[in-house]
Amino acid sequence: MKQLVLPVPTENTAAIEGPPHGQWTAADWQNLPDDGHRYEIINGVLYMSTAPSYFHQWIILRLYDFVGAPAQKQGIAYVSVAPIGVFMPNCEPVQPDFVLVLRANAHIIRDRRIYGVPDLLVEVLSPGSRDYDEGVKKEAYARAGLLEYAVIDPAERQLRRYRLARPGELARPGELARPGVYGAPEIYNAGDSVTFACVAALSFVVGELFAGAPDTTV
Repeated sequence: MKQLVLPVPTENTAAIEGPPHGQWTAADWQNLPDDGHRYEIINGVLYMSTAPSYFHQWIILRLYDFVGAPAQKQGIAYVSVAPIGVFMPNCEPVQPDFVLVLRANAHIIRDRRIYGVPDLLVEVLSPGSRDYDEGVKKEAYARAGLLEYAVIDPAERQLRRYRLARPGELARPGELARPGVYGAPEIYNAGDSVTFACVAALSFVVGELFAGAPDTTV
């Protein structure tokens, strides 16, 4: 099944009741139905995605095998996969495919959620989520100050890593005068080895994320 991501037209959709676009809050999110969809709020706009494909889920689990499980076993970090609510500035919340929080930052994990900026977020692209994950979400993650963000592109058998080139600047407490910006992506193809900066002791070959899947339909 293709994963589609779109703003939810709440003013025209009786099934999803809530405020107009731009006015959604974390409290509104808490009241959304548990209907199998993934709901996220970025800059007050509610976005919804449908169920991902089997291949999409396979890739996330492989990433967990190569990075998540070893990081937790070695006591380096805490790792979670979607669905999990991550509350960051102007992202209240998002539900990334893969979330890594270093042990030193474990205090942001509390009350069933993650309240703060993780050390690494990874999204797996689907046909309907490309512009969202490398557009809307990437910009929002940079504004929030996420240091390291990666997208995995199953169609291209590629991983693209973004690192914060310019952090945001505070004008007043809690307000950004200038948003953060990511540099050009570092591109890793199927035969390339990847090491994330926050867990430098762990590496994997991109192609291993896709190998062995019984169904590779994107």
